[in-house]
Amino acid sequence: MLATAALYTRQPLLVAYIAIGCLLGPHGLKLVSDPELLSEVAEIGIIFLLFLLGLDLQPAKLKNMLGEGLLTALGSTLVFFGLGFALMTSFGFTRTEALVTGIAVTFSSTIIGIKLLPTTLLHHRHIGEIVVSLLLIQDLVAILALILITGYGGSLSDTLSNLGLAMLGLPLVIGLAFAGVRWIVLPLIARFDAFHEFIFLLALGWCLGIASLAQLCGLSYEIGGFIGGVALATSPISQYIAESLRPLRDFFLVLFFFSVGAELNISLLMQVMLPMLLLAVALVTAKPVVFALLLKWQGETSETAWESGYRLGQASEFSLLMSYVAGSAGLLGVEAAHVLQGATVLTLILSTYAVIFRYPSPIAVSARLRRD
Repeated sequence: MLATAALYTRQPLLVAYIAIGCLLGPHGLKLVSDPELLSEVAEIGIIFLLFLLGLDLQPAKLKNMLGEGLLTALGSTLVFFGLGFALMTSFGFTRTEALVTGIAVTFSSTIIGIKLLPTTLLHHRHIGEIVVSLLLIQDLVAILALILITGYGGSLSDTLSNLGLAMLGLPLVIGLAFAGVRWIVLPLIARFDAFHEFIFLLALGWCLGIASLAQLCGLSYEIGGFIGGVALATSPISQYIAESLRPLRDFFLVLFFFSVGAELNISLLMQVMLPMLLLAVALVTAKPVVFALLLKWQGETSETAWESGYRLGQASEFSLLMSYVAGSAGLLGVEAAHVLQGATVLTLILSTYAVIFRYPSPIAVSARLRRD
């Protein structure tokens, strides 16, 4: 019902998933009293999300992302980090909470960005290349940030020890993943490619197996899923695997966003309403401007620069994931987490309206702008 309402109001479905978590969770109707149980299952959705992201990162595509996209992504990251850090510090949050929030708000939503791009823009227009390149670079930065947060151990010595273990484990997992693809996965695919069910099971086993290996090596399940996807990206069957796993990923992502909503305490949100609103408005206002200025500085037309800026003018699902991971690591207090999560949801809503009333998208209000 909420998904239907979201579509009628031209909202992305993940807003409905978060809303149903708020409604049915322990701070709402209490039909789900222990969101931790769902959170454990929901983590599988993030593993699949990063696995499919890795499947799209072919080496040739990585080379094409360098240059203009890299400069714009890094320049905007510095600006948005400063914005988030300064705002959180001004409201009395700790330096660590401000640092985490500053990092989290630098990313734009891959899900929203891709969903609001019509297929023609995604595959046949320069603006699609710009948006996708910037999103992929941001996702790589988010992966690095997650590695750092995962390595946090409370004290400085524990943190350095965990980061050292992660830095040793990272090349080990990468090496084993690429070797496994070459000597195990690809030969099996070549021999049994006529059996689609087997390919589906092999992809599942590979994704979750490398995720578990990464966890054993001091990384996280999510990082392992990403590495498993990158290792498979050069396979000619990678796109088939991506299409096969996409519905499964979407199902588990529903549970992830539900668990995010279930952990939102509405009364606590009211207490941090001012910093939350200011952070959301600052991001929605600043992101299009910063992206547009950087892209114009690098030679893009004003029209292309501004459209790209508006399409990237929100926080990300990685912002929610980082708040979840940082909160578990003790880096983010409950109030700071609510500021970040509430502001992220607001930017998703506001940014979506800014795009669908102005630019072509599959859910545009105007028939003139509606594109499949």
